[in-house]
Amino acid sequence: MAFAENLQQLPGIANIEKLELFDTEGKFVATIENKPGQTGSLAVYHHLVRKYGAIDATAAAEGLLLYAEHTKDAENNPGKHANVDRLLAVIRNKLALAAKIHAKA
Repeated sequence: MAFAENLQQLPGIANIEKLELFDTEGKFVATIENKPGQTGSLAVYHHLVRKYGAIDATAAAEGLLLYAEHTKDAENNPGKHANVDRLLAVIRNKLALAAKIHAKA
């Protein structure tokens, strides 16, 4: 399925403000916000964190499947899709990222 179709299968994120990612030492890595241009990534990462508890290689592999056509584009154009690039790096470098989900006030 295409990315847009995959997003329709994921839980809604209307009540989520942002998701913050941290490395294994607790160092801040990135924020994905609920704003135009990031809502799809927020939905993917939110789903992965809820399902797996963190972003590890298993979660990242599922995330890359969810990103569908954007995964191939990211592989061919490093830097174009930062949130896909991050999942590729998690697998390549055997990383794990913790996440903090912030609900809207």
